[in-house]
Amino acid sequence: MHSQREYWSRRAFLSGLTVAGTAGLFGLKADPVAAEPPPETTTIRLVQSPVICFSPQFVAEALLRSEGFTDVQYVTKVGGPYKALATGKADINTGLGGRFIIGVDAGNPIVILAGAHVGCFELFGTDQVRSVRDLKGKTVRVPGLGSSHHVFIATMAAYVGLDPRKDITFVTPPIEEAMQLLAEGKIDAIMGFPPEPQVLRAKKIGHVVVDTTTDRPWSQYFCCMLAGNREFVRNHPVATKRALRAIMKANQFCALEPDQAARLLVDKAYLKNYDRARQTLQELPYGKWREYDPEDTVRFHALRLHEAGMITSSPKQILAQGTDWRFINEIKQELKG
Repeated sequence: MHSQREYWSRRAFLSGLTVAGTAGLFGLKADPVAAEPPPETTTIRLVQSPVICFSPQFVAEALLRSEGFTDVQYVTKVGGPYKALATGKADINTGLGGRFIIGVDAGNPIVILAGAHVGCFELFGTDQVRSVRDLKGKTVRVPGLGSSHHVFIATMAAYVGLDPRKDITFVTPPIEEAMQLLAEGKIDAIMGFPPEPQVLRAKKIGHVVVDTTTDRPWSQYFCCMLAGNREFVRNHPVATKRALRAIMKANQFCALEPDQAARLLVDKAYLKNYDRARQTLQELPYGKWREYDPEDTVRFHALRLHEAGMITSSPKQILAQGTDWRFINEIKQELKG
């Protein structure tokens, strides 16, 4: 594997490769796709976002072109991935699975298509917080109510029998101020998202209470998933599958070549800080997209969100109304390690 990594240069990736070539680059065995019909549309729209863990969808630009998309757009000023998918301003995008579930519950026209990766979040606390149960009666910093941080910590609280609406006080100071408050013991915990955990560790502020990349049960379920606009998926099934396949290959590239992926992201101006991008790509297990069942993830998180009072639908209803696994199941068969 090491010699393969050395052989495939970043320039070869950026120049755009054939399907067979990209399969070799990512250590994948892919069946020929020449017999597949072309995508129903040659335009694909994703959301340009500074979120580091969404990196594979930006790394995938050349792969999307190899799948027949001649117009690959990373759209801005669309209100973020959740609103953009719901309003049809984006076609497919990565996002927190819990946020997508909340969107399905609200009746938004989105469909969850696949798992992307596990991990992302780390809960940091003072010495008074040693477990999630210790958050009862405590103060936790999140960027905002309804944010991905808030949704995930509410899910974690519900899992251990807490009611996040009553048992936790959420505050929303800027992250730099929040880090100082945590260091001074004026708040009890911060729900960290890359690059925040890396900064907290570097500054030796607080300690890790939960690392969702390694701690069960969170490490056994996808945090981020891929979803599409329902009308796009319905009207463009071939394009949906081709876009999803490109992003899954990019997931594998991020797992095998985090240094090259980080450099590509900075060179293309999707991210600014190379060292933080590389560290995040090295730490997140992008290569596990085959190993877990996205349906299990949706069922698990939907139940927790229902317990937390954040959705009214049952897990069964969410799965029936807002998921479609046919594309990822086919891709898993085609892209065999």
